[in-house]
Amino acid sequence: MSAADVAPKVAGNPAEPGADPLWYKDAVIYELHARAFHDSNGDGIGDFPGLLQNLDYVQDLGVTAIWLLPFYPSPLKDDGYDISDYTGINPSYGDLDDFKKLLEQAHRRNLRVITELVINHTSDQHPWFQESRSSRTNPRRDWYVWSDSDDRYRGVRIIFKDTELSNWAWDPISKAYYWHRFFSHQPDLNYDNPAVREEIWKILKFWADMGVDGFRVDAVPYLVEREGTSCENLPETHDVVKFLRRRLDEYYPHIFLLAEANQWPVDVRPYFGNGDEFHMAFHFPLMPRMFMAVKLEDRKPIIDILQQTPDIPENCQWGIFLRNHDELTLEMVSDVERDYMYDMYAFDVGARLNLGIRRRLAPLMEGDRRRLELMNGMLMSLPGSPVLYYGDEIGMGDNIFLGDRNGVRTPMQWSGGWNAGFSTADPERLYLPLLSNPVYGYQTVNVEAQRRTDHSLLSWMKRLIRVRKSSRAFSRGTIEFLQPRNHRVFAYIRQLGHERVLVVNNLSSLAQPVELDLGAFEGYIPIEMFGGNPFPRIGRLPYLLTLAPYNFYWFRLRRL
Repeated sequence: MSAADVAPKVAGNPAEPGADPLWYKDAVIYELHARAFHDSNGDGIGDFPGLLQNLDYVQDLGVTAIWLLPFYPSPLKDDGYDISDYTGINPSYGDLDDFKKLLEQAHRRNLRVITELVINHTSDQHPWFQESRSSRTNPRRDWYVWSDSDDRYRGVRIIFKDTELSNWAWDPISKAYYWHRFFSHQPDLNYDNPAVREEIWKILKFWADMGVDGFRVDAVPYLVEREGTSCENLPETHDVVKFLRRRLDEYYPHIFLLAEANQWPVDVRPYFGNGDEFHMAFHFPLMPRMFMAVKLEDRKPIIDILQQTPDIPENCQWGIFLRNHDELTLEMVSDVERDYMYDMYAFDVGARLNLGIRRRLAPLMEGDRRRLELMNGMLMSLPGSPVLYYGDEIGMGDNIFLGDRNGVRTPMQWSGGWNAGFSTADPERLYLPLLSNPVYGYQTVNVEAQRRTDHSLLSWMKRLIRVRKSSRAFSRGTIEFLQPRNHRVFAYIRQLGHERVLVVNNLSSLAQPVELDLGAFEGYIPIEMFGGNPFPRIGRLPYLLTLAPYNFYWFRLRRL
């Protein structure tokens, strides 16, 4: 009997019979790392009991789901994405009982929990790999991709080009090369082996039985290798996804799968299949173009990429975000666009990593509250389910002098007191140092201070989320772009049934006038959604608005 057969199901799951099976389309997701959120036992590392103590904060923020970064046993050479045991808990974060308590308490607060399913690769310390490398006749030899030479799959791009020179690594024990698309300590699994697929299903089942509501599937495009191809987005990869989805639909129809596929929209579209592969996929190319649009003061980059985005099945959804635990990726932009982004947002070369920028949202916006509000306003009003990265709701900064992407993974800043209220440990024991500079340091930027005023960024973010959740047009509606002559204004209509919302964004650092062609809504009255105030009725003539720098409006259009 496997662990998957004995894992108890946690009571209180919000996705009980009768619940909306498309709940993920209305989700507002909060991404966090247990080790970065709160330390309950004073060892300098955040843990599940610490997160449990702060679930009320997450609930009060207004989000509907928590996405937990990897919490499994791991050598932590890649912040937990190098997994050595798929059905355990890293002892630094607690144990399975702590995780079950977290699930139960999250569900009691109507918060769903999304965990990581890192299935492209394991740690080289995983028992599977240790067996695989031990002998060419070992039963698990074929669980990984081995070769006697490193000249197979030539031309396949190297993703971590700052640290890796090849996708092959020599193993002195096995005296052979193994394939890895990421770090050399993360050997890729072999999905041509049916036993690997079955084992991954058992892992998914283990956590699903425990009560997890969804899985963010890491590095999806790279599961399968074929000679003469880019080893990305292959038909056989979709066979793997369809296999998992069929099983999931049969046993756990309320659980959803979220794809991390950093590809162009046309290449991501197949991962939705006919509604029978992923329920949701991240829209990676949209994110850098939102930053471009604000710097260029031009709506064109956003409209262009959204117009290139194919329609997706009715039961599917895009996941959209501004920042996350990785670098601000610039893989899905042109060389010219990448150079522009580097020049505008990462003039200090220390902020650059691989093909991206390792900065948080607030420093990217130079701490400008107006731009922070505009970017979050667009995030909450464009098509898709928005993902917030922990700390961005209070405008946390970063530390580009820390290695890899650790600069955007520093401890949550709860207060201006000892260790920012994150831990009672000596500061030297913290898993990463706190931010202490005058602009973004914890003495200045913290939850406790922002809770004290209705005018803080935190209070404003709560209102923004609340207003977004008041209209399903944002989460499920269509989008129609308006084309005013002023290119600095980005305006669109979100519509679901008879519900219509007009969104108008000023991408400029200066006040802007705009005339909108709203002839289709003659006689309607725009109701400003944050204050509930009616604006002048729409007539036959172009509708005139004036917007302050980086200002935006959300109007509910009503025929009164």
